[in-house]
Amino acid sequence: MNTISHMIATLSDEEKKSFISQLKQKNKRRDTKNIQLFKLLETHPERKNIDILIYGKKSKGAFHALCKRLSDSLIDFIATKSFDGEKSEEMEILKLLLASRIFFEQKQYKIAFKTLKKAESRAKNDEFFGILNEIYYTRIQYAHLDQKTSLDSLIQDFRINKKAFQQEENLNLFYANIQDKLTYKKADITQTIQESLSRFDISVNTGLTFRSLYKILEINNQAANVTQNFYSILPFIEKVNKQLEAKERHTEKHLFYQIQIIYYVANSYFRNKNFKTSQWYLDRMEKQMHAQKDKYHKRFFPQLLLLKILNLNYSGKAADAIKALEQFDYYKYRHQVGYILDLKLSLVVFYFQQARYKEALSLFKESQHSDNWYAENAGIIWVIKKNLTEILLYMELDHMDLVESRLKSFRKKHGTYLKNNNEHRVLDFLSLATKYYYNTHTLNTASFMEKILTSLEVNSPEQEDIFVMSFYAWLKARVLNANLYETTLQVVNQSKAFTISD
Repeated sequence: MNTISHMIATLSDEEKKSFISQLKQKNKRRDTKNIQLFKLLETHPERKNIDILIYGKKSKGAFHALCKRLSDSLIDFIATKSFDGEKSEEMEILKLLLASRIFFEQKQYKIAFKTLKKAESRAKNDEFFGILNEIYYTRIQYAHLDQKTSLDSLIQDFRINKKAFQQEENLNLFYANIQDKLTYKKADITQTIQESLSRFDISVNTGLTFRSLYKILEINNQAANVTQNFYSILPFIEKVNKQLEAKERHTEKHLFYQIQIIYYVANSYFRNKNFKTSQWYLDRMEKQMHAQKDKYHKRFFPQLLLLKILNLNYSGKAADAIKALEQFDYYKYRHQVGYILDLKLSLVVFYFQQARYKEALSLFKESQHSDNWYAENAGIIWVIKKNLTEILLYMELDHMDLVESRLKSFRKKHGTYLKNNNEHRVLDFLSLATKYYYNTHTLNTASFMEKILTSLEVNSPEQEDIFVMSFYAWLKARVLNANLYETTLQVVNQSKAFTISD
């Protein structure tokens, strides 16, 4: 059932109407239940016993067959719909190529060359390097009949395109290689990316397509999330962004990739604590989301909002960030599970930073799924952040029994993973937080701050991850009996994350 609901979620309101209209045309009997099932799954994807609702009794066999027919119809509709955009252009170019070959066979050379050059122009514009390869094969084959074109220049064009085509193939190999490394949680993933770019002869300075730029940024973003190191990839992100800006005029056919690329750039600047620049890119992203009649607005809105509220919170505008999250329609975007979980955890953290502990705890109580479920939908790093935040919340509420049980559970579930991935600072932080919680009145403040400096401050403030800083800020605020949110802003923005003189 989830599969069908997720397919339905990919459709716009206009596409849903079109699909229902198509079902009505195909239905030969009035008692066909596919439209009823579609509407039920659209509005109530988690509804149980839908077979009883549709048939008036338990009918698992008939219901299973109905689901399969609806699923097949959806797949067919979505696949056919994809030809309305870039794919249809690809097919049109192929038709021109095939038509030109027929004209050559019929010795209609003038119209053959005219048709072929039209195909070449459109293929170049849309960066269809594979089709261009076939076009150049045909042009070279009949070059002796074209007095207006130099064979040498034609061969040069062929070689330039072949290099671009090869680069796209190399990019697929690069992408698969890095995904494999990420699967095995390699600690040196940033270095691995650089080595793989060299190994597969990929350079962002050689006119990559939007799709290629998107793939490279996607893999860099994933690697930075794994290593918590957005500082080292920022120069590379900026270099890729220059390529994006140079290709601005070609964005009409590649709107999805452009929006996602801008998001990665904005996210990188946020993680490097450059909130003003991050927001500037988010404004560009939102503008593109409204292009082509809001074609991708619903698809990208949750992740746009996520970065917006994070920029607001860490720019000192926590009230605006909290208001935006409280007013957000979570149900409308429920199928984008990963971003919904990010938004909800962000609201928990913002409440926590404002000492609104009961509201934060209330949100935590809405979490009904297991850690395994959350890991599958949001990633293991998200689960670790959630569990750490929960432990700190119980410390603030002084729920000693819950603190002890959550600490034991955390170390049991995540200790091995953190050690294997060289994330010792998480365990060091937890150890210091626990030590302070149980010995608040007996610890020497100056001595304990020295331990924080020694154990946790590994990177320079410029290189430190903003979310890591947020956890350290909590410990600093507790030790100094200071306001948590003000301390967080101070830690994020000051030239030195921790100073003993504080």
